[in-house]
Amino acid sequence: MNVYVPILVLGAIATGFAIFSVMVASIVGPKRYNRAKLEAYECGIDPIQQPAGGQAPGQRIPVKYYLTAMLFIIFDIEIVFLYPWAVHFDALGIFGLGAMALFIFNVAVAYVYEWRRGGLSWD
Repeated sequence: MNVYVPILVLGAIATGFAIFSVMVASIVGPKRYNRAKLEAYECGIDPIQQPAGGQAPGQRIPVKYYLTAMLFIIFDIEIVFLYPWAVHFDALGIFGLGAMALFIFNVAVAYVYEWRRGGLSWD
């Protein structure tokens, strides 16, 4: 049980800090909100005002923003897995090498797919 005490203390400190931060932000933060501040922000496109009696006409949000985000996630996850593997490369042996080769192959397939679909061209 003594092994888990530092983890519990760290969890209590993190929870206390989170609660403290939310309370201070609600006390100190601005109280006057305007219409522009309360509107949803989506990828830099100005929102369309809703007509009085109906819904706003549909405006398509460019999918390129979402594709860029997915591309970032793919390569961010790759780095998250490659760094610990590189640090402990000697201890993992041939199993670690094979597992990482399979992982790099999977990431390469995603990269080639994105490249062929034109996700890396910025026109």
